[in-house]
Amino acid sequence: MSSFQQPLPGLAQESSSSAAGKHSYPLAGEHKSSQLVIIVERRDDWASYLPSEDVITAREYLEQSREVKGGQRVQVINLCRNHKYLGHGYYCSLLAEARGHQVIPSIKSISELTSKSLYGLALDDVTARLEQALARHPYGDTEGFTLSLYFGRTDFEPLQDIARQLFEAFPCPILLVEFRKASTWHIAGVKAGALHKLREDQQDAFANALDGFSRRLWRQPRSRRVARYDLAILHDPDEALPPSNPGALAQFIRAGQRLGIDVELIGRKDYARLAEYDALLIRETTRVDNHTYRFAKKAEREGLVVLDDPASILRCTNKVYLTDLLRSHRLAMPASEILYRDNPQALEGIGERLGFPLVLKIPDGCFSRGVIKVRDQAQLLAASSELFEHSVLLLAQEYLYTEYDWRIGVLNRKPVFACQYFMSKGHWQIFNHQAQCGEVNGECRTLDVDQVPRAVVELAVKAANLIGDGLYGVDLKQLGERVVVIEVNDNPNLDAGIEDACLHEGLYTQVLEEFIRRLEQKRRGLAW
Repeated sequence: MSSFQQPLPGLAQESSSSAAGKHSYPLAGEHKSSQLVIIVERRDDWASYLPSEDVITAREYLEQSREVKGGQRVQVINLCRNHKYLGHGYYCSLLAEARGHQVIPSIKSISELTSKSLYGLALDDVTARLEQALARHPYGDTEGFTLSLYFGRTDFEPLQDIARQLFEAFPCPILLVEFRKASTWHIAGVKAGALHKLREDQQDAFANALDGFSRRLWRQPRSRRVARYDLAILHDPDEALPPSNPGALAQFIRAGQRLGIDVELIGRKDYARLAEYDALLIRETTRVDNHTYRFAKKAEREGLVVLDDPASILRCTNKVYLTDLLRSHRLAMPASEILYRDNPQALEGIGERLGFPLVLKIPDGCFSRGVIKVRDQAQLLAASSELFEHSVLLLAQEYLYTEYDWRIGVLNRKPVFACQYFMSKGHWQIFNHQAQCGEVNGECRTLDVDQVPRAVVELAVKAANLIGDGLYGVDLKQLGERVVVIEVNDNPNLDAGIEDACLHEGLYTQVLEEFIRRLEQKRRGLAW
């Protein structure tokens, strides 16, 4: 029996008059925003802790249809003895997802933890930090050890950051992580642990971690009015060129208050908290190879409404994909060629086909980065050699100079704002990253959509619709009667004083109303 003798503060105690086998979802205070269900395989597995109405057996969960009270979210913590395929633990997580409950471990985590070939890739970033974390610590003198993690927490402080990363990658109540040292430290294995196998001292650590985790699930709303939905906005206050400035973020919060949405700003350290929310809006520059894409994937997996969705990020962040997409649907774009690093002959004659000067682009560049204008064959060879170090494919396009680019904002297949982004002073791009002083980017003029040439708006909407029904910024150039698509951006800028200059707070209201529409559709079981 564990020495842990206090009830978990977040868990309601079962009264002595409660009928055996009768369970409910108690509230931990008037404004509790989540209902907690703890599943154990056998009642005896919880014997070391004080009784709680939140604890039920796997059989009870599988056999009973549980309704959500008052539209609240249900968080399920699956503590079954194992999660083998088609066993009790597996089915509890499977049915939790089917019932719309937020569950850890999820079926995805269960599946990934069955084989190192599946979870190994997620360990690369963690393994790279092990040597530094274990230097000058007792474990550093051993050949290996196994660490038990409870909801991403460990008493071994040097590995606390790594423990949190592992929990974010594999959300599981108990993780057993095997560390081994050959020439360097590495993670030899990760698997789910079992509650009934914990020693007395481990039971105390698990109880404390569970309490901390459940308290985070039940965060108090900042206002007395209970919001219809909770929206998280992912942002980085230190980002040099963020897609939304502080004024715009404040506008989103105010719009949420008007619409009954609790809007909270979160950062990359809040990855494990995503299940607390109904929706995610990403206001940080997206990349497939960083945390923004992982946030989008996790939000989608957890059933949140998310902008930008992972598919849009994948499609928009690669200019080669966009070029092929536009070409296959015969939408107007600059004359373009895809260059292959293993085919240097493709560089020969490209000046004749596209004309000099021409533009070389790395596929995943953003804010004019990774884009080089070359004036002759010598510059072409030098620039392509530089960019091929970062990508096996490059995009070459004819050079089209205009005083400004059109940016048409498209939300759910409809135009919502229109801007003219002028070239940076004395430069051929909107952003001039080599500027020694003065403004890095050019001026901007915002217009009502009705003031924009019809051909520009129609082409922008057609291009955006090829990507999806999210929020996009389509860049186009207009040369007389000719209008071409330059690119389709996920995560377009929404800045106070710029993109909102015509609609003002209405721009933020439109975005949040789209979230509400999708959330209402989801609640009714309909596709949006």
